[in-house]
This record gives sequence, structure tokens and C-alpha cells, in this order.
Amino acid sequence: MTLGRTRGIALTGIDGAIVEVEAFMADGLPAFQVSGLPDAACAQSPQRIKAACAVGGYAVPLKRITVNLSPASLPKTGSGFDLPIAVALLQTMDRVKAPAAHRVVHIGEVGLDGSIRAVRGILPAVLAARDAGVGDVWVPEANAAEAALVDGVRIHCAPTLSDLIARYEMAGGGALPDSPLPAAPPDAGPAASRPDLAEVAGQPEARFALELAAAGGHHLFFMGPPGAGKTMLAERLVTLLPELSLAQSLDVLAIRSVAGRMDSSPTLGGLPPFVAPHHSASTAAMVGGGSGLVRPGAISEAHHGVLFLDEVPEFRSSVLQALRQPLESGEVVVARATQSVRFPARFQLVMAANPCPCGQGSGKGLACTCTPLRRRAYVGRISGPLLDRVDLQVAVQAVTRASLAADRGEDSATVAARVAEARAVQAARWSALPGVALNAQVSGALLRRAPWRLPTSATGLIDRALDRGALTLRGYDRVIRVAWTCADLRGAPAPTAEDIGTALSLRQQLQASA
Repeated sequence: MTLGRTRGIALTGIDGAIVEVEAFMADGLPAFQVSGLPDAACAQSPQRIKAACAVGGYAVPLKRITVNLSPASLPKTGSGFDLPIAVALLQTMDRVKAPAAHRVVHIGEVGLDGSIRAVRGILPAVLAARDAGVGDVWVPEANAAEAALVDGVRIHCAPTLSDLIARYEMAGGGALPDSPLPAAPPDAGPAASRPDLAEVAGQPEARFALELAAAGGHHLFFMGPPGAGKTMLAERLVTLLPELSLAQSLDVLAIRSVAGRMDSSPTLGGLPPFVAPHHSASTAAMVGGGSGLVRPGAISEAHHGVLFLDEVPEFRSSVLQALRQPLESGEVVVARATQSVRFPARFQLVMAANPCPCGQGSGKGLACTCTPLRRRAYVGRISGPLLDRVDLQVAVQAVTRASLAADRGEDSATVAARVAEARAVQAARWSALPGVALNAQVSGALLRRAPWRLPTSATGLIDRALDRGALTLRGYDRVIRVAWTCADLRGAPAPTAEDIGTALSLRQQLQASA
């Protein structure tokens, strides 16, 4: 046979598309060319494949070989095209004769010794193959556990090209036999215990703000002196959130797979992701990018979870400004000259900061050494437009001896139960709105129209604040959303003036303490 065909997957972000891989062998000057917009890693496949075939005892003939990756207008990135190119070439050499290979998707890198090696992005690639109606997918053994998370598709794997050829010989003209998947690696031992909200000493107001954030999906900002518990509170937010659903788990794992951070034994469900980048992170590390292959950033890795920015004034201004658009849209678009890559980024933002560079600028008995100008400049590094998108802005006070002697506060399980009830109420209320399940996701224009518009007896406080310019229209809408969450936690049918007052006070605490 002089023409071989099989399939691969081209990834753009976490979205995949079927690629028809065709190999043609003809007489002529020896050459091995790959067409169809391959990147550098993909264009180097011929060298790896020729060496692997020679080691396996089926050397590539000295002929003119042309490989086409169709559609040719779609960029192809990564070494995952090694395996489909090798299978298509082996068909032209009559080493793989099974017609089933035409319908199978192959993903994997080929080593010089003929081994089939792991690649990134297996989970979104297998999901794309299943959605395209493909029934069989061949992956490296090291990626088998990841691929097996996808239902509705048969996973095959083999350690080397020689083993793959043997499997196709067993198939003959029929379907591929089932592959025994490699055993999961041994358990590394007992998992680390989850953080618990009961471990936080005192801070009743900050704990209430954390519960509000979890119940309504609101963004949160803690400001207070070092050691007050800001980081502890932020780390425990994920323990108040519902565990990931099947669809959410696949989204989160697909992003980890593309980013190259997949665990050796991935599982579905569990706590939402908690991502805390260092303050030296670049814009590309935060929102995604990179030269060549575009990879997701920290905000996409926090999808369906929490993004925590500790010491937020120390982050570069350009990094903080890049968060504004994803906070509104729930996705990030990384534009390049040849393509635009979209990554999901529906996360809860939690920020923490000291009141001044020395950290002692709040509370009694703390000796602050910063001048007023220096304190204003430090807090001013956080732009007003970014803060305007943060619903809850809480001043955290230093821990006192009395708070240490007091009884422990509620644990995460108790608070999470209330959060789940409030979220169920919100999901039922907004069920007619596509893609909306939480108060924080509701359009402000909708909340200002009947039947959801609150009476002026309830909104009088924020109406006057809006007239004075103390609130922007975005801030006005966000106060109303938080008030709805306050009502949901109380089991009330609608917010009252007290709920509006609570929401406004939690938004303007930092202004009052400045």
C-alpha cells in the first residue's frame, strides 16, 4: 500500500479537532516531509519515527514520503502527532494492515528506541475524539489513567511501536481487541487532612464575609496586619464550596492536562482548585500565553475554584489590570498573530494585603513606621477599577488574647451545609437564566427590573450613596447581589434594608478604616 490514513487531535486551548493524517510513499529522491502547518516539534517527527522504525527492525525505505495533516489550515502543535504519523507510515509499508486504523485516533510521542511516550493534553484530546463520534483512541501507557476518565470511548495503549503493530496484527480486518490498561500506581499514603474553618481564631466578621462569598460566589478582599489570619481564611474558602461535579471536574482536569500539571492518578470530584501564584508572577503566567504553544495561566487553573493573591500590592500593576476582563466575562482570550486561544476562567478572586509596607498600620498598640503618603501609595497600587469588582472588602483586626480564649468557631462542614442550602435556593430562583446559578452571576440590569427590583424602602441607603458618587453603578449592583445572598442565608424571600446595610458595610469597610 502506498497510501496510509489514520487520525490525530489538534488542540487549541482545551478545545480539540479531529485531524486526518495521510501518508503517501512514492519513488523519487529520499525525503520525508510533513505538511499542514506543523510547529517545530511536529515537523521533527520524521527524525524520531525513522530512528524508532530502524530500532524495531522495519526500516523506512529510501523513498519520497509525504505526510499531510488535514485540515491543512489548522495549526498543529506538539509531539503528540508522532504516533498517528508513524501508524499512517507503517500502513504504506504494509506493517499495519488493519482497516480499523483508519477510524482510530492515535496520540503520543515516539522515542528513538520505539517507545510511546506521554504527552500533554490527553484528556481534552480524548474528549474531543468522543464528541466527534470516535470509538477507539490509542494513548501512551503513562496517560492511560487520564484517558480512562472519559466515558463512551475505548482506550488502547502499548509501550512500544512493535507492541502496537502486534495488536493490529491480532485485529486483522476487524476491530481492535480491548487493551489491558496499566495498573494504577500504589497509593502514596494517607492524604493530607483538609484545612478547617474551626482552626481560625476569632475573626467573626471575616468568617461571615467568607460564608457570604462561598454562598453567592462573590469576590473578597481581606486587609489587616500580619498574623491576623487572612491567608488561613482564604485557604478555607474551598472547604465551604460544594465539591466539583462531573462536568466541572473534567473542565478542571482538562486545563491541568494542557498545563502539564496532571496528577499520576487523577480522580473526578473533590474540592475545587485553590491557586495561589507568587507575587512575582508575570502577566503570561497569570492569564496564559507563552511563545509557541499557548498554555493556560493561573486564572484558568483556578477555574471553578479560588484564585488567591496574597500581598496583592506587591503584584505588578499590569498583572492586576489583566484580571479585570476575565472577572467580568469568565474567560480569557490569548491573541496571537495566527490564532486566538480561549481558556475558561470562572473563578472566585480572594485578595489579601497588609495596611502598609511595614504591616503595622492598623489596630491598637501597633507601632507603624510608615508615613501617611507611603501608606496611601502602598494601598494605591491596587487600582480602583479592580477594587470596584470586588464585592466584599473586609478589615481584619489583629488577634487578641480574648479571641484565643473564646470557644472555637463553627467548622467547615457546618458552614458548608448552610452554603449548600443557599446555593440550592439561588439555583432554583435563576433556573430560567442559562448559565446562571449564583447571585454573583446575575446581571445587574435584571436585578433593577421587575419582578426582582427591590422597593425604595430597602434600597434607600445605596440610592443616596449612588447620588453622592460614593458608589458606582457596578458597585450598586454588587451590593444588591450580596444583599440577596444575605437573605438566602437567612432563609428570607427577599433582601431587606438591613441586608442592604450589611452588604454596603462589608463593601466600604476599608474606606471607613482608611
